[in-house]
Amino acid sequence: VMVAIFAMGVSLLFEKWLSASQAKANLHPLAFYTIEFTSPPGYHAAHLLSTFLQHWFNLSDPGAEDTLYESAVLRRFTGVDLGRATTPDETTILNFRHLLEKHELCGKILDTGNLYLDSKGIRISTGTIVDAIIIAAPSSTKNKKKKKKKERDPQMHRTKKGNRNYFGAKAHIGVGSKEGVVHSVCTSAASVHDKHMLPDLLHGEEKKKVWGDAGSQGQAKVIHEAAPRTQDMTDRRVKTKQCVDEDEKRKNRTKSRVRAKVEWPFRILKRVFGFTKVRYRGIKKNHEWLLTAFALVNLYQHRKRLAPRWGHSVSGGRETAFRDAKSGRASHIYF
Repeated sequence: VMVAIFAMGVSLLFEKWLSASQAKANLHPLAFYTIEFTSPPGYHAAHLLSTFLQHWFNLSDPGAEDTLYESAVLRRFTGVDLGRATTPDETTILNFRHLLEKHELCGKILDTGNLYLDSKGIRISTGTIVDAIIIAAPSSTKNKKKKKKKERDPQMHRTKKGNRNYFGAKAHIGVGSKEGVVHSVCTSAASVHDKHMLPDLLHGEEKKKVWGDAGSQGQAKVIHEAAPRTQDMTDRRVKTKQCVDEDEKRKNRTKSRVRAKVEWPFRILKRVFGFTKVRYRGIKKNHEWLLTAFALVNLYQHRKRLAPRWGHSVSGGRETAFRDAKSGRASHIYF
């Protein structure tokens, strides 16, 4: 069902991304990759779509290979034809992901996705909301299979939030205040404070306001250096030793009505895509993974606006109905 939802948006994204005008600038490593692994022409798109399936269904490399073998629907979606070539195996998927990381193409996937949304009228606004979320990492050092690596990931660190301790990484994002489109992503250890990533989360064209939680307060100078024409609308602390400032509390509640949009991408990332734990060791690999993940999150958020007009979703149930534009007959998919 998720494939049916994403099919239109992703296919048009690739139609734009694989155009002749951008192929030389953006995709020359993929062309070399296709030649090196003797894949049929156009199979680099199949490898990339296989990577997308890993994000949507939270699949490992062996799991992605098995899923493509078992599901004819997913093979049709990725464009894999068993009559021409075999499905990408786990080693091919692994090498392709390393290629994306080496040439830093995951950031271009995010930018291209945002350009596609812009062409559909879903634009990045002149205001930005910033926030961060902790993504857990394995904290245990017990590993019988790999005795030489009985240690935690050295790039992950521990932090305390509330009364709970967390070990892992932190994903920082900048989101358009109107449509909720993620335009900036930074990744750090969990112990890094949110304010240190604030300048990198602004696109510099903000003309209105920058929203954030109380962790970003007192950074007006940093915000104005990155976006001179914007206004600092981050929350303020309301509790002091003497009393609670009710006036500031009321203002923070009003700001939170706008700032709540930044929680949508986090919900989709963790609850829909299932990315509750880091998949790889090191900040770099997980950062590239998150760039692609948030590009797909943007498509998921606006899937109803990107879907064809002749399709509609039945709310409140587990049925999706699609009406043929020519015959007028409806077919149903149950999930």
